[in-house]
Amino acid sequence: MSWTPLLITPQELAADLGRDRLSIVDASWYLPAQGRDAKAEFAAAHLPGAVFFDQDAVVMPDAGLPHTLPSPEIFAAAAGALGIRASDTIVVYDGMGLFSAPRVWWMFRTFGASDVRILDGGFPAWQAAGLPVESGGAVPEPATFDVRFDAEAVVGLEEMRRIVDAEATQIADARPAERFKGSQPEPRPGVRAGHMLGARSLPAAALAADGRLKSEADLRALFADAGLDPAQPVVTSCGSGVTAAAINFALAALGERPARLYDGSWTEWGSRDDTPVVTGDA
Repeated sequence: MSWTPLLITPQELAADLGRDRLSIVDASWYLPAQGRDAKAEFAAAHLPGAVFFDQDAVVMPDAGLPHTLPSPEIFAAAAGALGIRASDTIVVYDGMGLFSAPRVWWMFRTFGASDVRILDGGFPAWQAAGLPVESGGAVPEPATFDVRFDAEAVVGLEEMRRIVDAEATQIADARPAERFKGSQPEPRPGVRAGHMLGARSLPAAALAADGRLKSEADLRALFADAGLDPAQPVVTSCGSGVTAAAINFALAALGERPARLYDGSWTEWGSRDDTPVVTGDA
């Protein structure tokens, strides 16, 4: 049994397979440099009854930024087409263990689902446990997803400017430390290197070990080392809004107040010429 109810072990989930109102969601997504095809991997093998959530498709059209949160209507249509209801127990997983699943966990929570969990260790842990898989595409029975949108969960550009100017709210940056410092260039053309004034570096990769969320004690130590107080308000950011959600998930697992997520993240902030950028350590 996992240390937080927001995680479910492969063995626990396997015992629940086939249960009514259980939705299993493959939220795998990869960076281009990782050289993996999430859709092809899903077709080759996935958890029994799982559906594939395409993070590149369930977005706001013509937003001009990657992974921009869709409107409630777009999200409801996409979730309903996958056979998911807001009242379901929703279990999200990804192909790396704990990489892209937190973003979809956060999206479902933001749009009103109340019981959303992440598979501890993701698909690698499921396979390592010798549990059954399916192949091919999913053909879910459509459902109605009743949206209750939490607008407070999301931070837009203008509010982010005010947060940076005020220097009163903690900003947690989930990108690798080298990108935070500006010593490594950003992977997207035209995006400056560095970070927002006052931000703290807490790489998403540091929150997990072998694809599993670290212990409560380890997480609290990581936040402390980053100069972040989990009990105080936090806004998260990353490259395009995906891995930032790992910090949101970690704070929720710790039982702290919900963090907010800057949806445009560094792709938006770093690509503008009217947003201040600093380099070096926080």
